[in-house]
Amino acid sequence: MLELLCHREKGNRREVRLLGILSFVHSTLWKSLFGKVADSLEKGTENEDEYMISEKELLVNRFISVPKDMGAFNCGAYVAGIVKGVLDGSGFPARVTAHFVPVEGQPRPRTTILIKFSEEVLQREARLS
Repeated sequence: MLELLCHREKGNRREVRLLGILSFVHSTLWKSLFGKVADSLEKGTENEDEYMISEKELLVNRFISVPKDMGAFNCGAYVAGIVKGVLDGSGFPARVTAHFVPVEGQPRPRTTILIKFSEEVLQREARLS
């Protein structure tokens, strides 16, 4: 997926900066997977190595019924795995997880993909700045 999108969108040019790859995932990858750009991309307020991609109604959660015995299982974990694969393949190792975040006044929670980059990514970004 990464190779195809890089070839199609950027003429085989790969991102080497943190914000560049996050923008690529938020817009280009998301659009090819779901037909639209993700609802939001935010930097974590507590840790400088955390970023969040939020989606009000993630497609994989909309059409899957989770059994009651599985509790708060989030099918967005599948999408988190795709994001992790793209980031790792681009040289940005990260821990990527999916979480439900309740939204006041909405019946369904939104899904947030939490991206926590490894220390080596932050060190490389500091050297490039």
